[in-house]
Amino acid sequence: MVMPAGGRVVAAVIGGLLVLTSVLSVTGTLIVSRSVSSHLTRWVDKSVDWAYQLVLARVSEYRRRDRILATQAATILLAQLATWLIVAYVGFALLLWPFAHHGVVSAFIDAGSSLFTLGFAVPSGAVPAVIVFLAAAVGLVVITLQIAYLPTLYAAFNRRETEVALLNTRGGIPAWGPELLARTHYGLGGISTLDTMGDLYSQWERWAADVGESHTTYLGLVRFRSPGALSSWSTSLLSVLDSAALFLTLSPSAAPVVPARLCLRSGFQCFYRIATAMGFDVPLEADPAAGISLTYEEFLDAVTRMREVDFPIERDPEQAWPEFVGWRVNYEKAAYAVTAAVYAVPALWSGPRRHPITPIPPIRPGAGRPPK
Repeated sequence: MVMPAGGRVVAAVIGGLLVLTSVLSVTGTLIVSRSVSSHLTRWVDKSVDWAYQLVLARVSEYRRRDRILATQAATILLAQLATWLIVAYVGFALLLWPFAHHGVVSAFIDAGSSLFTLGFAVPSGAVPAVIVFLAAAVGLVVITLQIAYLPTLYAAFNRRETEVALLNTRGGIPAWGPELLARTHYGLGGISTLDTMGDLYSQWERWAADVGESHTTYLGLVRFRSPGALSSWSTSLLSVLDSAALFLTLSPSAAPVVPARLCLRSGFQCFYRIATAMGFDVPLEADPAAGISLTYEEFLDAVTRMREVDFPIERDPEQAWPEFVGWRVNYEKAAYAVTAAVYAVPALWSGPRRHPITPIPPIRPGAGRPPK
């Protein structure tokens, strides 16, 4: 059955919309220097993530899950490129259909030859010539932009992971706020270095601003996993924020108040921006009366860990708890949403995951051999 001319014109209009959709998605994702919502890229991310979750549901051990998830970011990038090209290909084929003398099959052959710059099929006529030239330009630009996009991604990834690796050296892995404070105080065999926490909070204030900017502009970065299975950018930031909240509430006179407060503000803005860019509904300013998921018993476990190294605690846990809740309520919901979405290492105080898994406490070195 031959498609009437009116039907082919409608198909051409649909084709033009498909091409426009692909071009706008590429532009918003790779060129515009802010977070631009693209339904196409978001659909790709959700589809790939859904496929990975089906696989993860059959795996119980975390390290095996981490090895599988290490390929997710690359899969999303490849699927994203393929989706842009396929949508543009179908769109240009439908645009060429009204001018194709041998039916819709020849329109798809002409579109594919042009879009992928193969050049073996050249339609006749002025309008088809313009369309195939546009198809060739779009195909070349999409592939070139994606290639040029990779160095930017890995530069942001390296900046992010440098600070995460330094934090792991300082506070252990998986990252946990109370452990960071305990190890910083105990230092190398009882030499307290708590006076360096102000510098640490200033570094992570800048780090959170950088990650909040880069990971919302290039949302695929949130799926890039750390080189180590027990390390994650999201749980590392969460541990720094928890350490700042604990320091301010348990030892207010010893805490570096201004750097800690600025770090907390920058940190929960980072989590908020990334969570909203990923499509989660989280409040910018949380209601203090809403409470937190972390329990008072877990808070007492943190206090016990800090007392093991004689951390200078000035206030009773009962007094410090309401103020700690007031700090954590600002970032807990957004942080838990992000850590669950990227399936970060199940560190203590990092919330639930989409598949049941036991939280992993920080790995602590042995006592070692005493000096002679």
